[in-house]
Amino acid sequence: MAKPSPLRRWTRRLVWLLVLAAIVVFVASAMQPKPVPVDLATVTHGPLVVTVDEDGRTRVRDRYKIAAPLAGNVGRIELRPGDLVEVGAVLARIEPTPPPLLDDRSRAETEARVRSAEAAERQAHAALTRASGARSFADNEARRLEQLGDDATAQELARARFERQGSAQDETSAKFAAQVARYQAEVARVALASIRGNKDSHGQPLEVTAPIAGRVLQILHESEGYVTAGTGLLELADPSAMEIVVDVLTADAVRIEPGAAATLRAWGGEGELRARVRRIDPAAFTRVSALGVEEQRVNVVLDLVDPHASWQRLGDGFRVDVSIEVWREENAVQVPLSALVRREAGWSTFIHDGESVHLRPIEVGQQSGLMVQVRGGLEPGERVVIYPSDKVVDGALVADAAG
Repeated sequence: MAKPSPLRRWTRRLVWLLVLAAIVVFVASAMQPKPVPVDLATVTHGPLVVTVDEDGRTRVRDRYKIAAPLAGNVGRIELRPGDLVEVGAVLARIEPTPPPLLDDRSRAETEARVRSAEAAERQAHAALTRASGARSFADNEARRLEQLGDDATAQELARARFERQGSAQDETSAKFAAQVARYQAEVARVALASIRGNKDSHGQPLEVTAPIAGRVLQILHESEGYVTAGTGLLELADPSAMEIVVDVLTADAVRIEPGAAATLRAWGGEGELRARVRRIDPAAFTRVSALGVEEQRVNVVLDLVDPHASWQRLGDGFRVDVSIEVWREENAVQVPLSALVRREAGWSTFIHDGESVHLRPIEVGQQSGLMVQVRGGLEPGERVVIYPSDKVVDGALVADAAG
């Protein structure tokens, strides 16, 4: 048998050498660590606002329940919810029943109710005087700060304007209360005269008139029939005097300051509505959550800042989404919440240097939604790993999954 030629032997050796080299390269490549694909985010700086977000409901500030001042037959009320009424408009007519024989005790009780109504009228007028004085002071203070110009801070000026708006609303509410108190005193005197059997009033229908100009909220007694003294007939309110009531957790309520800015969303109209916190109720209440957990909550009352024309379709008891501002920083260094890693007693994050990542401790501050304020440890422009897996460790090679 002929031996292979030298050329053929060298060719065969070269082929085996190439195969062996390919195997070595493959093994070396397989043993070399591969970069871990990760998602990266950039450390930014800019406005960061922390809010308390809850559901709220609208509520008219001053609602007045019109009740029958005496027993009798009331005619059918023709008004409907939403109708506008003026001061003194006839709301209902009552034909009083024949006056009963009064003993000394009944007469004394009726006269006491008249004196109580008259005292309430004097008290309401005193409250109106105080409210007018408070509005005058708030007007002067806002005007003084506006004249200072750049010498007054934006926060002081915004608070003064809010105080002026709130005092004007309080004065309007006090005026309505004084009108209602005067009306109730007059009704009490008419009822006393009817019960005593006054010749001028007995047998004549008693007209129940509107103590304020407003809108009918609801009819409490629509049909004709007999009513006793104190039976509710209808409710009146001024629809332009609207407030927002939001119940929040007590832990959130302690962070809310009177005058804090708020935003109303999902109210049914276009855009958002501006509001400000007027007060935080001092007493909390217990409410069971959807998960069956008892929560301590407290009501926060807000006033709308935007003009009535922009939200005139809002009615009493409407639902809105409310965000109340509790903290703001105009130039805050911030990272996504998903970049934080819990290590020992603090927070850290993985910093990307181009090829690998390194674990760095950071100091965090306020949190707003999915973003966190960074007080130390990071600079704007640095790249961090978000949603790091268990394969991401200090010094690991990584590659941007987004390419």
